[in-house]
Amino acid sequence: MIYLVGSGPGDPGLFTVKGVRCMGEADAVVYDRLAPEALLRYAQPEAERIYVGKKPGNPMMSQEEINDLLIEKGRDEMTVVRLKGGDPYIFGRGGEEALALKAAGLPFEVVPGVTSGVAAPAYAGIPVTHRNVATSVAFVTGHEDPTKGSPDVDWEKLAKAPIRSFCTWAWAGWRRSRPGSSQPEKAMRHRSPASGGAPCRNNGPSRELSKASRVGSPRQA
Repeated sequence: MIYLVGSGPGDPGLFTVKGVRCMGEADAVVYDRLAPEALLRYAQPEAERIYVGKKPGNPMMSQEEINDLLIEKGRDEMTVVRLKGGDPYIFGRGGEEALALKAAGLPFEVVPGVTSGVAAPAYAGIPVTHRNVATSVAFVTGHEDPTKGSPDVDWEKLAKAPIRSFCTWAWAGWRRSRPGSSQPEKAMRHRSPASGGAPCRNNGPSRELSKASRVGSPRQA
């Protein structure tokens, strides 16, 4: 059995009880850069630990190699935890791994995790929905697959849509770009100042956040 497990937003205390159980059963743990290493203590001492983190511009393994690794371990009848940052199915390529495992005829199970798209605003004191002021929420990648040829996200239309709570996932893109030049920050400029907005970044175990209380007015949380 292969478990695609979400490790949460970086705080080990937000890891799920089911995730802990799966870690204790694992013969091998294949873990990401964004998965807290503190969680490895839940694995058996004899369990194999394989790091496959993707640092921007310098991945340890390609996604295809990770898929092949999971298939290899599964065919060896090992219990494997694929430990991923956040939630496996929210911008985590968990869907790609699930499809590869299904094509190989291997059993797998998804164990959801707390996504940073919810946790980061919560740490900053922002509910992503509120029945009086925020009736919907959007999760949008800030860096699409460049091999697609053309982007799917229309940032201007999305910014002007009647979404009262707007979350984006673009941490890596923000780190590599000049202030104000990332796609989410450009999108915020299309929103009315009256609508507010809070692009959050750099969330993690230390809970260090920066956000904007008004469109175009960044400050430290």
